[in-house]
Amino acid sequence: MRTVDINSDLGESFGNWRMGNDEALIPEITTANVACGFHASDPVTMVQTVERCKQHGVAVGAHPGLPDLLGFGRRPMAISPDDAYAYVLYQAGALQGVLRSVGLTLHHIKPHGAMYSILRDDQELAPAAAEAIAQAMDEPVVYWPAPTDAALPNECRRRGIRVVGEIYPDLEYAPDGRLILQRAKHHTDVAEATAQVRRWLDTGRVATPDGTPVEIDAESICLHGDGPNAVEVTQAVKRTVEEAGFRVGPLDATTEVTA
Repeated sequence: MRTVDINSDLGESFGNWRMGNDEALIPEITTANVACGFHASDPVTMVQTVERCKQHGVAVGAHPGLPDLLGFGRRPMAISPDDAYAYVLYQAGALQGVLRSVGLTLHHIKPHGAMYSILRDDQELAPAAAEAIAQAMDEPVVYWPAPTDAALPNECRRRGIRVVGEIYPDLEYAPDGRLILQRAKHHTDVAEATAQVRRWLDTGRVATPDGTPVEIDAESICLHGDGPNAVEVTQAVKRTVEEAGFRVGPLDATTEVTA
């Protein structure tokens, strides 16, 4: 039975400021991308998030971003290859330490926000980030929004690093397969989200707003935890996957899963 992973970006609160509903979302997902203190989170939030994930059997990956708490890591910065290498390694290492304290290991790395945007296109920074990922994990895995033909995932594949593509049913797709990002999270139409998931499970494609089918090389479903009805959407997507005859669970970091 094919395994379908459901992941979400978590641990993005900071001190007394709260982002998302992690407590309700964690039991519904199989893999978490945990903020590591640069774009969001703090040491206490990281520990609490990891402990909740362990309690519910959720695999944990690092969600490194640019050092931009005020802008939530969504503002582009001019960084060097040395910066890219150190930023990824530092944040993954911090989370790795927290995971080790509860007997878990780092499952994957997934760049956040503007760091993702930079590493999608910058051919100079991608090798540095890929090297950091290779150094941070014994069996390195990168999560990346599908389609995965971009600078960092291509560099990772050249180094033998596994790349896991993601489908985003709570966002819309442009005809070239790129995501149409939202400035602020909107209420997600549950029926549309589940229909997109079922379309991908059946055909390997998603549909653009005008109905154009787009091939998506994905293995994991990513749902944003900060949406106003994120828990409802996640529960519905999970039911859709199970009703389609698939197993919901974290991906084996050493095994390539194909449709």
